[in-house]
Amino acid sequence: MKIRNIVAGLAVLAVTATGTACSGKSTESGGGTGADGVKTGPGVTADKITLGALTDLTGVYATLGKSITQAQQLYFDELNAAGGVCGRDVEVLVRDHGYDVQKAVGAYTEIQPKVAGLPQVIGSPVMAAIAANVATDKLLTVPAAWPSALLKAPYVQVVGSTYEIEMINGIEFLLKEKGIKKGDKIGHVYFEGEYGESALAGSKFAAEKAGLTIVEQRIKPTDTDMTSQVSALKAEGVKAILISAGPRQSASLAGVAAAGGLMVPILSNNPGFSPQLLATAAKPALEANFHLITAAFPNDSKEPGMTALVSAYEAKHPGEALDGGVTFGYVSAMVFGEALKKACADKDLTREGIYKAHQSQSAFDTKGLMPPLDFSKPGDVGTRVSLIQKPDSKVKGGLTAVGEPIVSENAVAYTFQ
Repeated sequence: MKIRNIVAGLAVLAVTATGTACSGKSTESGGGTGADGVKTGPGVTADKITLGALTDLTGVYATLGKSITQAQQLYFDELNAAGGVCGRDVEVLVRDHGYDVQKAVGAYTEIQPKVAGLPQVIGSPVMAAIAANVATDKLLTVPAAWPSALLKAPYVQVVGSTYEIEMINGIEFLLKEKGIKKGDKIGHVYFEGEYGESALAGSKFAAEKAGLTIVEQRIKPTDTDMTSQVSALKAEGVKAILISAGPRQSASLAGVAAAGGLMVPILSNNPGFSPQLLATAAKPALEANFHLITAAFPNDSKEPGMTALVSAYEAKHPGEALDGGVTFGYVSAMVFGEALKKACADKDLTREGIYKAHQSQSAFDTKGLMPPLDFSKPGDVGTRVSLIQKPDSKVKGGLTAVGEPIVSENAVAYTFQ
């Protein structure tokens, strides 16, 4: 059953080896020690491990949420087909919060007793609202959000880098490849809240090191017309624009800037693009001036792991768009899968056992989907490497790499506050 056919309020998807099924039933939680000698806790029974996802299938990041969810479904189907973990199938209960924090908190309260961990939580505001409970409940959680504040949250694992690191490496790209020099002004359009503030901290840090001036334009997620922001930045004479917002804002910014003659490089944090934009009127402006900063390799990468993922995803979801959410979703599911396997080997599938197993991974192999990730240093990022990508409607996923991965001296030196 495809996700789009079952979204209504809170969608419930059970991901198993046989596919995805609708279910409104509660998952019974295990506890104690099983006949196989494995310690268990909430979300783990004799034959099943239940995980949870708080996603956005109907809100501002619906495209991203669908891609992440379907990619995670693909991984766990493969894992279950290979025998599961400790003889148990892994399933995921998915709740659609529509990027509504109140709905997300209610969904968390409902599924928390039923799950052993959360391989997906979309949204910085959502994570901010549930972080304290995640720590109390000892739930290993992978957010689809990258503000540095989450690095300090117990039981939360940021997969990739943070918005600060992306912006620091992005400015390095502008200096080396786009002719930006000391004394220049750079615009930064950013969402209010943790996402935008984290990105702004990174751009200000890198700008100060390079002798640049950041011209700020703060916006709300409901702002979709960037005309006034472009006018203000053009009047300031900016030589490049950074944007830390969503795909709609990126499309508007690129289109309005090009129409107004402001033909400057535009660099976005990783949530700011979806390939569907290349089917809109913004396509020419995006392909001319827009760049995405991310920790994931593009879908047109020739790495064997990416080739395998693209082939498997397209076979399971023919005609569906590929994007960065597919890569992130698959990697974040891998992170959970490997933690579960290690916890199984340690005979401890309690929440604490899963988290401990996860933290033992200091050189996590993503099979060429991302750079190697280090999860052994609480409070730090898994990688400080970024990839610069450019929209291209002729390639899978709508993005292609520009040059080699970047890890600037400033990114290495940056200390999270």
